[in-house]
Amino acid sequence: MTLSREQIDHAANAILNAEASRDQIGLISLAHPDMTLDDAYAIQAAQMWKKLAQGREILGWKIGLTSKVMQDALGIDTPDSGVLYEDMAFIDGATIPRNRYIQPRVEAEIAFIMKAPLDGEVTREEVLAATEYLAPAIEILDTRILRKDPETGKARSIFDTVSDNAANAGIVMGEARHAPDAFDLRWVGSIVKKNGTVVATGLGAGVLDDPVTGMIWLARRMATYGQRIEAGQVVLSGSFIGPIECPPGTDIEANYGPFGSVSLRFE
Repeated sequence: MTLSREQIDHAANAILNAEASRDQIGLISLAHPDMTLDDAYAIQAAQMWKKLAQGREILGWKIGLTSKVMQDALGIDTPDSGVLYEDMAFIDGATIPRNRYIQPRVEAEIAFIMKAPLDGEVTREEVLAATEYLAPAIEILDTRILRKDPETGKARSIFDTVSDNAANAGIVMGEARHAPDAFDLRWVGSIVKKNGTVVATGLGAGVLDDPVTGMIWLARRMATYGQRIEAGQVVLSGSFIGPIECPPGTDIEANYGPFGSVSLRFE
């Protein structure tokens, strides 16, 4: 790591304040051009501990940047991850209050709900054995850090995204529940409509060729930071569509065919 504890805490507090005020801050990677991915995860963890101290509870985790297209766009070769909190969860069909987010977007994903922990190096078989059930889900993204610096034109980097809790902001799970071996997840897909018009389609194979691969990656990554996926937690395994902008008045419906459906509306 290159950042001091004081710099990490300062960045974490700035992001938390941006979340509360809905007023975005500048790129952390611009202020600290030598920062590393370890620094970014340290900033994310500092926010987590502050939120837990305020009484918030961890619902689970999200995996992001799992598609080759998104990785190439950011010039990276690895996914990222963030924390899901209990108060980020909405019921299927929920209306999201207008003042909840800054620049919300959504992605279609497959959620893993765990019945046993995953820690460190795990196999595909161990991931499935530790999974209680699967569900269709939509992740809500938001950006507490600017997407692009207005003066330099520099776009946010992987360091900004990870610092910003991997842009994680909410989760909506559909009502369908499936055994972990009921589907070949590479072929589980979704047709996503925005205000009644199809705007995206995708297959689970877009997530590292198999969403289970993302779970293996997350267990390994978390172990390097002294964390693990716990029983009862929810994990969003990564999006197989690009993010969809959701200004006020947007209706979203993700139809997964026999796997189920999930919807929400932005007030």
